This record gives sequence, structure tokens and C-alpha cells, in this order.
Amino acid sequence: MRRRVLLVLIATLALLGAGATIPAGAAPPSGPSAAPSVSPTDDPPAPPGTPTATSFAGTPLVGPLFFSGTGANHGCTASVLASPTRDLILTAAHCIQGTGAGVQFAPGYDDGATPYGVWTATQAYVDPGWVATQDPRRDYAILRVAGHVQDVTGGSLLGRAPRPGERITDIAYNAGLDDRPIRCTVPAYLTDGYPSFNCHGYVGGSSGSPWLTYGPGPQVAVVHGVIGGLHQGGCFEYTSYSSPFDAAAYRLLLRATLGRHPDTVPPAGSDGC
Repeated sequence: MRRRVLLVLIATLALLGAGATIPAGAAPPSGPSAAPSVSPTDDPPAPPGTPTATSFAGTPLVGPLFFSGTGANHGCTASVLASPTRDLILTAAHCIQGTGAGVQFAPGYDDGATPYGVWTATQAYVDPGWVATQDPRRDYAILRVAGHVQDVTGGSLLGRAPRPGERITDIAYNAGLDDRPIRCTVPAYLTDGYPSFNCHGYVGGSSGSPWLTYGPGPQVAVVHGVIGGLHQGGCFEYTSYSSPFDAAAYRLLLRATLGRHPDTVPPAGSDGC
């Protein structure tokens, strides 16, 4: 839902299934019969020095979302959000359609293992601007799950959009099955008011993944955004966006905490890529 280069997605999924990551745009085999290395549909070159995300064993705060059961490929990514009710997770609004009921969340998912259980969503909350017009500035959603997931995993505090130059860590699951998450720590910047970062490797399935900072101490995490927003997260695998978290995000958290007026979320439109 956030990437237009299908061949890159297919190649990434194949390698992630084997526990590997690749930089996007890797050149095809050379030789007389090889396809041209550049086509009109290729991404433009990434900015010089753009790093590549690496796979790791995961964290209890973050997991993939399964829309058709845990035996099928997972789609978007979500994270546990700290709240008094201890049952809220955060993702991108464009990942959710309808009431959200039945979506499954597997925090700490690692190579098919679900060390912190599988939690089923019961309600969805999105900003009125997303319901009305799919406003990309409001591309975030809070899901309520059945049970106190925060007691098992901990939760990240809701923060505001990162300042330009502030280093964030994005932890994501590209779409697939029996795989590991990826992470990248990079400075954020702004693109037309949307928080942005550059790192290779974020393709379909990474939408909703949290932009985290830590401290004081590794046990305190703050979420400053999720992959989404402009172009539903980005048109190229090396640049990712977030909706700018502001007072509207705090209002949404308050409504979800109080359990007031859960939403029926409209399907996302085109990402404009």
C-alpha cells in the first residue's frame, strides 16, 4: 500500500524469508542476455550515504498485523501504545478498513515464533479527518485488542513529531511470513511538513511501523510517528514518511482510552505514487 515497485517487494520478501536484507535497486546480472539495468519505472537514485535497514530478533513493543490469520502473510506493522487501559496498539490508518475487529497482532514476532502471544483487535479509532477525506496528515490509527497486552510487552509513550535532525529508530516488518523485523536509526527531516527519513529496505508491510526514541534508559520508549502520511508512507523504498503527530494525535489517544465512538474506517484511496 505504500510502495509502487513490485519487483523490489518480491525480491525483498524472498530474501527476508531467508533472514536476509538487500539494498533496493540491486543491479541485475550482467551479460549479453541481461535486462537493461535501468528502466523508466526504476526508482531514482537514493541520496548518497543512505543506509540499509538490518534484520534483528525483534522487540516486544512491535509486531506485524495479520489480516487473514497467522498462517497467511502478515501485512502492516503496529506497536503497543502506553495507556491506562493497557490494551491499545498504534498503526497507520490506511492499513485498516472497517471496524478493525479480527485483525491479529503478534508482538515480538521472530521467524514465525510469537513469544508474547497473538492479540486480536476489537475496535478501531481514527481521526475524523481520515474518515472524511483520508487526510494524509491524519494517517494513524489506534486499535483496541482483547486483553492487557501492555502488561506483557510494555508500551511506548505517545510523543510529538520528531524535530529535524532528531535521530529515530524505525522497527518494521515487511510483508511476509516466518521472518524477522528490520530496523534503522537515522535522523529525521521534513518534506512539506511531513516527518521523513532515508533508509533502504522499507517496502510493503512496513506501513504503521513506529518511529521510536529511547530514554532515559532503554526501558522508556517514545513513538514520534508511524510510516504513513504522505503517499501513505512513500513512493520509494529508501524514503519513508509519517503524518505529523500533534494535538490531534493526543485527542485520538484520549478518545480511544475512554472507549468513545469507535470508528468504521473507510478503505484507503490511491497513494498518489
